[in-house]
Amino acid sequence: MGVVNVTPDSFSDGGLWFDEVAAIRHGLELVEEGADIVDVGGESTRPGAVRVSLEEELARVVPVIRALDIEGVTVSVDTMRAEVAKAAVEAGAKLVNDVSGGLADPDMPRVVAATGVPYVVMHWRGHSHDMDNRAVYADVVTEVREELGKRVDLVLAEGVTEEQIVIDPGLGFAKNAEHNWAVLAGIPQLAELGYPLLVGASRKRFLGRLLADPDGTPRPFSRSDDATLAVTALAAHAGAWCVRVHEVGPNADAVRVAAAWKRAGANR
Repeated sequence: MGVVNVTPDSFSDGGLWFDEVAAIRHGLELVEEGADIVDVGGESTRPGAVRVSLEEELARVVPVIRALDIEGVTVSVDTMRAEVAKAAVEAGAKLVNDVSGGLADPDMPRVVAATGVPYVVMHWRGHSHDMDNRAVYADVVTEVREELGKRVDLVLAEGVTEEQIVIDPGLGFAKNAEHNWAVLAGIPQLAELGYPLLVGASRKRFLGRLLADPDGTPRPFSRSDDATLAVTALAAHAGAWCVRVHEVGPNADAVRVAAAWKRAGANR
């Protein structure tokens, strides 16, 4: 899954694809590099981000989704709003990626159920402005698994089918670096929920902090792509269904390496 942030303030590439033409071009480039899905979002969810209006989000994503769909691209919409999800699917989106798992907008599950498209339910404890304060766990893998399971049950009760559901452990959302590493190591336990698993580690803060300079200065987001490749390969080998990344080409290669390694192990 390649990322197209149609925003001026996303944490790693805010502003680069804010222009509609640039966003469409970038989405097509990601497909050429090997993306199976292009994830289009119009609202930053970086720590501390302030929400944009419904009208602004619609204006950002719908034209880009429509243009990419016309070109035959499989598009997902990254949104927490039911109205945006509905408009995006009408414009051609084939998947709804909701980082709030339906908590930000109670209408989301019913809207997604009506569309019939796959629905990414992410582990989420609150909006970006205060999510870091919610990063408190006794056992992060167990709690993320339990909370995700409860969200899935509630989404199913609203009419979404099991076949539509994809789960995402929400790396960096109400989780510190230690929590993120534990969640990644716990992918096999999370996969036991029985749904395809999406992992979004690309360029996130915990990678920059791991690779910090000797004086403690975190590595810039744009220079953590090699670390993202390592996470991609390990996540794919551990059973992830999809990885959401900014640099598609090398990560697609990493997935192929992991798949070959896994096949070789199964054939021994």
